[in-house]
Amino acid sequence: MTEQHQERERPAPGFERGTDGPKVIVAGVDGSESSMRAAAYAAGLARRQRALLALVYVQPVMSTGAALGAPVAETTDEIAEELVQQIREASERLKGIFEVRWEFHTFRGDPYNGLVKAAGELKADAVVVGASEKAGHRIIGSVAIRLVKAGRWPVTVVP
Repeated sequence: MTEQHQERERPAPGFERGTDGPKVIVAGVDGSESSMRAAAYAAGLARRQRALLALVYVQPVMSTGAALGAPVAETTDEIAEELVQQIREASERLKGIFEVRWEFHTFRGDPYNGLVKAAGELKADAVVVGASEKAGHRIIGSVAIRLVKAGRWPVTVVP
């Protein structure tokens, strides 16, 4: 008996999530305690997986505040600068003990859409966020729940 194998033309390999572990882990940060715990957890994952940690701050766009004359853009830029400084200080303290490749990115918009855009553009293999600390999110749904329901990435929610 002879077997005949026909070679099929295979499509060129493209980007595929979830193969061989994560290459890029996105962590949403906003300065809250739960987001900073999420960033620390994501840093541990990135270190162990030798992945890039992409820390993402979504700067809210508040048309109401702008209409009232509040310097919203300046305030959110200051928050982003403070977050970068905190992250740099933490990475300096751990230098030589805990090495991880990281980048900081800011996106504008609401937290959910901003993280979706960030994860898409950065080709994230996983997303890590802190659990919501707002009571209203138990009723209408948190960013974390919406990310899980989107079903596009593995999502880890850190309490």
